Amino acid sequence: MTPYRVAIIGTGNIAGGHVRALKEMGRRVQVVAAMDVEPGRVEAFCAEHRIPRSYADLTALLAAEQPDLVHIATPPATHADLAIRCLQAGARVWCEKPLCGSLAALDRIEAAERATGRYCSSVAQWRFGSAAQHLKGLMREQAMGRLLVGICQTTWYRDVAYYQVPWRGTWQNELGGTTLGHGIHAMDLFLWLCGDWSEVAAMTATLDRPIEVDDVSMATVRFDNGALGSIVNSALSPRQHTYLRFDLQKATVEVSGLYGYSNKDWRYSVPDDADGSALSRWQDIPADVPSSHTAQLAALLDTMDRDEPPPVGTPEVRRTIEFITCLYKAAAAGQTVRRGSIGPDDPFYRHVAGHTPQGSPV
Repeated sequence: MTPYRVAIIGTGNIAGGHVRALKEMGRRVQVVAAMDVEPGRVEAFCAEHRIPRSYADLTALLAAEQPDLVHIATPPATHADLAIRCLQAGARVWCEKPLCGSLAALDRIEAAERATGRYCSSVAQWRFGSAAQHLKGLMREQAMGRLLVGICQTTWYRDVAYYQVPWRGTWQNELGGTTLGHGIHAMDLFLWLCGDWSEVAAMTATLDRPIEVDDVSMATVRFDNGALGSIVNSALSPRQHTYLRFDLQKATVEVSGLYGYSNKDWRYSVPDDADGSALSRWQDIPADVPSSHTAQLAALLDTMDRDEPPPVGTPEVRRTIEFITCLYKAAAAGQTVRRGSIGPDDPFYRHVAGHTPQGSPV
C-alpha cells in the first residue's frame, strides 16, 4: 500500500502530539512537509522531527506536495479558512479543536466538502479510547437501561501567564473561553454518549483572569429521552480534574482523569441487590486503548482506506458546536435555548458567543 502523504500546518506545542501519533502509524503515512508562518520555528520543527521540507506559505506547500491529508494545529481563528483551502487543494483535513467558532463557518466548511468531494474532521480524541467505545455500545443497546442523569466536569487551571500568548483570551482569536477551548473535549464525549439533546440553560462568567472570554461556565441540558445533565467548565481550579458520570436505570458509570484516560480510570457500580454477573459483563472491556490522537488517527486512516466519511466529521462537529453556541446564548439571554433555534439571522450563528470579529457583543 502506498503511504498517505501528510502535511502539518502549525508547529506549536500541540503539533508535537500529531507527530507522535503519525509515527505510530508506521508505513501507513509519510510526513512530507510542515508549514508555519514563522520560518525559523518550522525549520527547527522539521529538523527535530526529521520532516524533509518546510514552508512558510500554504499555497506553496499545497502546490508542491499535493498531500492526501493535512493536519491543522494552528490557533483557533485560522482553522476554518485553512481547512477550506486544503479541501480545495484536494486534501482531506484533520483539524485541532475547535474546528471553527460558528455555525456560519461550519456551513462554509461543509460547502467546501460538497464542492470538492473531500472531507474535514475535528480532533475529538476522548471518543476513541476503548472504554468510551465499549460504553457507547452498551448505551446504544440500553443494556443498563435508560440514561437518567449525567454529569460532565472539566475543572482545569490556567494561570495568568497562560493567557499571555497573544491569541489566547480574546473572542477574535481564541473564539471562546474555557467552554470552547477546554471543556469541548469532555462535552463532546458527554454529548456523544448521551445522545441528542433538546435544550440548554446556562451561566458564564469571567471571574479571575484578565481576559475577554469566559473562565467559568455552568449549564443544564435536557436530552431527547428526558434525561438531565449538568456541565461545569472552569479554568480556575487549582486541583485539576475531568469527571463524567452517567446514572442509568441499572448502573452508574464514571470516568475520572485529567487530559485523557485508559480503562483503569472507569468505574461501574450497581445497587447492592443487583445481579453481580451483569456488572461483570458490563465492565469487561475487550481491549485497553487509551484516549489519544493516535487512536483517532488510526480510525481516520481506516476510513480513508475505505473512501468513507471520517469519524467526527462535520455532521458530528455540528452537534457539539451547536450545543456550545446554545450554551453561550442561554447564558447571555438568561433563558433556555432550544436546539435548532439559531439560524442565519441570529448573531450567534455568526459567532459562537454572539460577538463581532472585534470582540464586542452584537
